[in-house]
Amino acid sequence: MCIWIQEDNSMAQNSVTVKQLVDNTRLEIVAGNQYLERPITTSDISRPGLEMTGYFNYYAPERVQLLGITETSFSERMGHEELLMVYRRMADAATPAFVVSTGLPISDELKQAADEAKIPILTSTLTSSRILSNMTYYLGGQLAPRENVHGVLIDVHGLGVLITGDAGIGKTEAALELIQQDKARLVADDRVDIYQEDEERLIGEPNGVLRNMMEVRGVGIIDVQQVYGAVSVRSHATIALNIHLSNGKIGEANFDRLGNDNDTLEILGVKIKRMVVPVTPGRNTASVIDAAAVKFRTANMGIDALKTLEERMSAEMIKNEKKDLENKND
Repeated sequence: MCIWIQEDNSMAQNSVTVKQLVDNTRLEIVAGNQYLERPITTSDISRPGLEMTGYFNYYAPERVQLLGITETSFSERMGHEELLMVYRRMADAATPAFVVSTGLPISDELKQAADEAKIPILTSTLTSSRILSNMTYYLGGQLAPRENVHGVLIDVHGLGVLITGDAGIGKTEAALELIQQDKARLVADDRVDIYQEDEERLIGEPNGVLRNMMEVRGVGIIDVQQVYGAVSVRSHATIALNIHLSNGKIGEANFDRLGNDNDTLEILGVKIKRMVVPVTPGRNTASVIDAAAVKFRTANMGIDALKTLEERMSAEMIKNEKKDLENKND
């Protein structure tokens, strides 16, 4: 069974400024310090090879324009007026920035065209492929579609566990107990902001205002980093497992008793493993969450307790059948 989350509070960051890109991808500013607030609205990066020849039919001006060894060496064959004309066409009102890789020299024509259009020029000593990867990774994460989910996200033994359930069921208290036992680190409490990193991975992070904070009923707000130290928190985590806490009594609902249920939770089109855990008086929920996370990790390593049990039972049945057959022959 697959549970699908599609909330009305689905969101996506509309843009990232060039300054934010510079601060997070080891870029240096060559010109246009005053233009760093220009918005970037897409994670796609353009390598304007055909455009250098004057072919602009499919030019995407809204992308960051990355110039590497190929583009720069080709431009050296062009005359001043021709090169200036090409760069002026590339310097569109929607173009966020020019990036020159590999520490290559920047032509006067590019500086002139960028200055006229009020576009910053950035550079890096990294190769084109490396800086392209860095920019795509950062922009992809910042501009990806997002959803916020009511729950608690913790890192249990290096595994991102999203704890969900009705309000007041004890999600925060269970997470807090694991943090106190040094078995978990807090990522987000109450509201978890989730975005899709790729086709198979979901990244969860806290809302900026709620970062490192937990609300415990009857106690109030706790700053986890201040109380339990910097090692007790994480800025983000890859979500691998959803543990849903349910109010149902063990004898009144069809809870998975053998661990062979294939429930999944779907968020932003990505499915993750889902376990439903009953919450009853006297049951240590934190210990159950810890055990569930360890079981999930060992299962991914090929250790299947259910399969081992089935093999033992089969062996015992064969052994008993042999005994029965021997007794009949006697």
